[in-house]
Amino acid sequence: MWSEEEMRDIEPVRPTPRRTNSPAIRQDLIRRNLTRAAAHPHDQTRSSIIYAPTETAHGNFIDASYRRIQATPDWQRRLTKPHTAKRHGRLSEVRDTSWCELDTATSSDALLMNIFCYPRVLATASLPALLGIDPGQTPIFGHKPHTPLHRNLTDTTEIDMKLGPLLVEAKLTETDFQSAPIRKLQRYRDLEEVFNLEDLKAEQGTIRSYQLIRGVLAAHVHQASFCVLCDARRPDLIESWFQVMRAVRFYDLRARLRIHTWQELARALPVPLKVFLAQKYGIESA
Repeated sequence: MWSEEEMRDIEPVRPTPRRTNSPAIRQDLIRRNLTRAAAHPHDQTRSSIIYAPTETAHGNFIDASYRRIQATPDWQRRLTKPHTAKRHGRLSEVRDTSWCELDTATSSDALLMNIFCYPRVLATASLPALLGIDPGQTPIFGHKPHTPLHRNLTDTTEIDMKLGPLLVEAKLTETDFQSAPIRKLQRYRDLEEVFNLEDLKAEQGTIRSYQLIRGVLAAHVHQASFCVLCDARRPDLIESWFQVMRAVRFYDLRARLRIHTWQELARALPVPLKVFLAQKYGIESA
């Protein structure tokens, strides 16, 4: 038992606010990972904690998921995904420039793999039932749906994950779903067939939520479902998704569009994984 004096010396962990914004969630993640990083090789920038992987462990992953990632070549290759800071030359503040996107504490891709690479998490009914898929699907990370463009070309951009007939876009601390000039969207063959462009609300020649529009078009051409995963503390991202869904012309396609929060997913996960998400990410079961 702790003495009263010892209890007074323990700083309580304050819960993350129910509704907040991207910078606040990022700061909360950094605070949580500063504590976790003490037990793992790591580096630090102004905007994140960067974990250095070893042969047997990685501070950004729960051990059970990391072991399965290391044992699955396609998943292991995902760990080498370059970070955008490398392309933009923003590595002067870190000692080791070999770090990758999934080494950073704020990576939504790492969060996705922590959950969906966990042993048997897709073999039992709970999580697949929530997502509307059959149990036993194998995740494909960084899936390229090759959505048709005009002039017999195809889009080469990635969707974060494919689970059988379900395409998934994941967000954690990202500010938004990216914006793009209208002319870039007009390259897509089925854009005007699928969307009422007026409802997408272009501003000064730019349309918001470019990643969501791409995902919906991929779901349309492949007769797939498309799901957004984001934090329940980000009502701004949730509203952006509903704005895009409202612009879809086809009711059968709208019925295949869905959104879930990480907090909802946590309810369907094994206890060790729930505890990990709560401690590392501040994601509590909804």
